Amino acid sequence: MEHFDEVFQTYFSDVYLYLRSLCGDASLAEELTSETFFKALGAIDRFRGECSIRVWLCQIAKNTYFTYRKKHPDTLQLPPQPDTQPSPEARLIRAQDTQHLHALIHALPEPYREVFTLRVFGELRFADIAALFGKTANWACVTYHRARAKILAEMEEASHD
Repeated sequence: MEHFDEVFQTYFSDVYLYLRSLCGDASLAEELTSETFFKALGAIDRFRGECSIRVWLCQIAKNTYFTYRKKHPDTLQLPPQPDTQPSPEARLIRAQDTQHLHALIHALPEPYREVFTLRVFGELRFADIAALFGKTANWACVTYHRARAKILAEMEEASHD
């Protein structure tokens, strides 16, 4: 049990930030983080060490989040934006851009959408993303850059319309 306390202390912040990037809600992220560690505690004896414990915990967190989403499909929120005081016009443009960007990310086919989200919002390294998918870091890097290119191309096309 002492070992798990150390795991909890070491990785709580990583798991919380990852879940916050997925759900965009601090209190929900805390709740899901607690649930993730509760599940991990029950499964720690089955951890085989084929990936880092951080990746393993993020896999549990991702599954916990998706289970929550299935039970509560109406709770999608955008990740919070930094607190600044732009003009009303700038806020409107930013809101439209954010909504458009979110729509573009959501329209990406898998695995591009998830790899992009894990890299940008989850701030995971390519090696960690690769471990989640059972692929190589090079695969994760290429997939991320293809997703990014698709988003940029769509944004460029929209700016010309």
